[in-house]
Amino acid sequence: MPPRVIATQRLRAAVDAQRAALAEPGWPGPDEAAALGRECVRAVLAAVDSGIGPLPEAQRGAVTFLLGVLASAAPGRAVEVRVPPYAAVQCVQGPRHTRGTPPNVVETDPLTWIALAAGRTAWAQAMAAGLIRASGPRADLSGWLPLAVA
Repeated sequence: MPPRVIATQRLRAAVDAQRAALAEPGWPGPDEAAALGRECVRAVLAAVDSGIGPLPEAQRGAVTFLLGVLASAAPGRAVEVRVPPYAAVQCVQGPRHTRGTPPNVVETDPLTWIALAAGRTAWAQAMAAGLIRASGPRADLSGWLPLAVA
């Protein structure tokens, strides 16, 4: 299952709205998906740090972008990573899953996924805190995280 792609216009709107909520000016950078995705992650993390909380569309943009980065870094279809309600992706080499519930599933909430992918939370720490539900022998993503998004 490929990650859902957010249209560049929609991603730009999410970035600008989150920056406005942070009292920052609109995004001065290019309207290019990777640059907007990175800025969306930065803005969501800044919102978390400031205590105002991220906007839903900005969370969606950051989650979708980071799942796409994971799928590119760990191509395959052995593990399904789910971040409801926003997106899911299949990744990691190994036996391919085609029907029913996959044998290797990782599921977490949007803010935990963003923190894991950005290196703010370690896999083991999130597992110990019960923030990740992971099943199957290939469901440990600690070797792929954090993601290089700079």
